[in-house]
Amino acid sequence: MNFTKTTEQSSKYEHLEKMSVSELLTNINNEDKTVPLAVEKTLPQIESLVSKVVEKMKLGGRLFYIGAGTSGRLGIVDASECPPTFGVPFDLVNGIIAGGDKAIRKAVENAEDNTTQAWIDLQEQNISENDVVIGIAASGTTPYVIEGLKKCNENNIITGCVTCNEGSPLALTANFPIVVVVGPEFVTGSSRMKAGTAQKLVLNMISTATMIQLGKVKGNKMVDMQLSNDKLVDRGVKMIMSEIPVDYEKASQLLKEFGSVRKAVEEFKQ
Repeated sequence: MNFTKTTEQSSKYEHLEKMSVSELLTNINNEDKTVPLAVEKTLPQIESLVSKVVEKMKLGGRLFYIGAGTSGRLGIVDASECPPTFGVPFDLVNGIIAGGDKAIRKAVENAEDNTTQAWIDLQEQNISENDVVIGIAASGTTPYVIEGLKKCNENNIITGCVTCNEGSPLALTANFPIVVVVGPEFVTGSSRMKAGTAQKLVLNMISTATMIQLGKVKGNKMVDMQLSNDKLVDRGVKMIMSEIPVDYEKASQLLKEFGSVRKAVEEFKQ
């Protein structure tokens, strides 16, 4: 398939080893500034995918991210933050990485080239037509991800993707492709840089917008967040104080009694 893999094109900077630390940081930062603008161009694509995810979740479905290497790790990070941030079940948003959990810390040889394992991994999670699967791959050519989405398509499971190369096999496979064209990296081919940043921004949008649409945020506050440490408990107490006329001590008591900001405020107002 003929398409331009812009993420692999040569950096527009030469002789990086001769740059000072200041020059390196300035130039990296200048490249990074272009990423949000590239994401902005894909907002309609993101909206279409988020709308489908919300629709499926309201029917009891789940969201799955699949990827390899950096892309897989970014999916896992986004998925793992949803339960503590929004108080949702741990299996509502899921991150699957080629090579399994051991690949989170250390690369697993040839895992991304396996054309059958993604579907096996998804089947282990009892994947169904109620779910949505989003493939993440900067290059848009990762066999593990592409073949996983193809099997989903064959089984009437909605698919999306986040990639950085227009016209890539992955973008052409997904029902709802998101293609953020960030161009060449500062270090040629190092797609953990601009491409990785773009993917993280898009994943933030997908999960956050979805959870807000599902009612997991009130006003601008994470009223269903898990109270897993002292910092979050203190934040929860202050959220309650901002919603109802009580002092810190009373708000703390309500939070302890009802276990969440939402329940504490709702019970007080009854």
